[in-house]
Amino acid sequence: MTRPKLFAFASPSGGGKTSIIKPLLKKYPEIEFSVSATTRGMRPGEVHGKDYFFLGKQEFESLIAEGGFVEHEFFFDNHYGTLKREVDRALKAGHSMVFDVDVKGALSIRRMYPQESVLIFIVPPSLEVLEQRLRNRGTEDEQKVRTRLQRAAMEMETGKQFDAVVVNDELQKAIDEVDAIIVKHIHS
Repeated sequence: MTRPKLFAFASPSGGGKTSIIKPLLKKYPEIEFSVSATTRGMRPGEVHGKDYFFLGKQEFESLIAEGGFVEHEFFFDNHYGTLKREVDRALKAGHSMVFDVDVKGALSIRRMYPQESVLIFIVPPSLEVLEQRLRNRGTEDEQKVRTRLQRAAMEMETGKQFDAVVVNDELQKAIDEVDAIIVKHIHS
């Protein structure tokens, strides 16, 4: 028997969740990827409803007031969130969904959908490896790397509340471990 599930993935920045999620979404095309809503402007090449649901600030704030989000955050001068109507639509259609969220967003999904949610926390083998990954990206200055490492400690503590913790020390091994978690929960 197949039951729709909400697979919420979180990890410290540089933990590798995107590298794990992408091949699994290809393997399971019937699982939808949750498209977030945002108030930030659309970038060239982005498509409304595919990359993000692009909303005006007033519309976004009205939806917050109406309880229209499963989770939402405000950072870098913009709102980001998961539309409740999209999650409800997927579940009603019998579709499972994957979320790429932070730890607080994952816990919000669990609070709103306790029976359907499966929280998966992806961790690097150590904070030293995480630091190396962040530095090797070359996308952030020293202050941002330090900030991300400080946040990682909090995230790793919060990740202990998740249903599964997967150590991403070898990518294919981590993908296989997450694949087994998905199969177990969809067919239980």
